[in-house]
Amino acid sequence: MNAKDAIRYSMQLSDQVFKSYLSDFDDGEIMNRPGEGCNHIAWQLGHLISSEVHLLQQACPGQGIELPDGFAEAHSKEQVGCDDQTKFHSLGEYLELYDQARAASAKALDAMSDDQLSAAGPEAMREFCPTVGSLFTLIATHPMMHAGQIVPIRRRLNKPILF
Repeated sequence: MNAKDAIRYSMQLSDQVFKSYLSDFDDGEIMNRPGEGCNHIAWQLGHLISSEVHLLQQACPGQGIELPDGFAEAHSKEQVGCDDQTKFHSLGEYLELYDQARAASAKALDAMSDDQLSAAGPEAMREFCPTVGSLFTLIATHPMMHAGQIVPIRRRLNKPILF
């Protein structure tokens, strides 16, 4: 297994877990927050999508998908307290954008050489992601960072245990 294989596998595993946890949710249920002071799932989905596009653009300018107008702003830190469902998208719309963003990241990863993955990460992210490869690892695993926040909501809604 090489670096690209490991990153691809991390992307696939993150997607499998994250999307499985959402597989039986409806549009209203994604407005649930896992606890006081936590972001609801709709915001988290938008954050994951916006972040992935932003991170990919830093590593590979011009290769991220184009988001709908106002999408990134609607899922910014300034909007974490918003509970107005009309300001957010449907689960299906989020998952479609999520898949598009992931496909763009996977395509960019496939085009990378080992030397490109070993190159210094974007200056703005270099302290956290010293190489382009580490930035792709962050892209791959970011959904897994949020997956655990869905579990308490699943329990509260009496949904089945999946993993």
